[in-house]
Amino acid sequence: MQDSRRFAFARRHVAVLLAVTLLSAASPAVVRAVELIPFLGTTKSTDTNAPDAQGYGGLALRFGLLPILKAEGAISYRQDSFGNGDLKVKQWPVTASLWLVPMPWFYAGGGLGWYRTTLDFSDATQIDDSTDMQVAVHLGGGVEVPLSPKFGLDLNGRYIFMQKDNNNVQLPTTFDPGFWSVALGLVIKL
Repeated sequence: MQDSRRFAFARRHVAVLLAVTLLSAASPAVVRAVELIPFLGTTKSTDTNAPDAQGYGGLALRFGLLPILKAEGAISYRQDSFGNGDLKVKQWPVTASLWLVPMPWFYAGGGLGWYRTTLDFSDATQIDDSTDMQVAVHLGGGVEVPLSPKFGLDLNGRYIFMQKDNNNVQLPTTFDPGFWSVALGLVIKL
């Protein structure tokens, strides 16, 4: 029962994000500011038992809402291993971000993410695999360096704070992220 409530919660928020995205994209000012950003990066859990940083990849869609505000939706894939490989944590984050853009090349902000997380145990542990949906808050920023009128490079970093209760999302009150990530992307202006 609790999984169905979590799924309904995530589905509701994704629907709202999609509606806002579609409504915003209808504005002529927004249409000329749409960016598609395929990216590769590295991510590291802050858990002391976690291995070295792991690679990940994804795709983002970013567009201007106001001259100093951009919205972004992204999907990616990341994986961490624990206990000498006995546990692999696989995540498919779907994130929504708002970025303040005080200068054309710099942005900072944060947002929410829905993390479909699979705990994949090795056969030796005799523990069944499980999949769950978790909510996280992320804070970060980046720089966007133009290469030409249609292309640029985007360097983004963020801290991710996993939530204990998916139905009661809270901003972090202490600096205790679950993991951090840094990504380099190719900005394609549509």
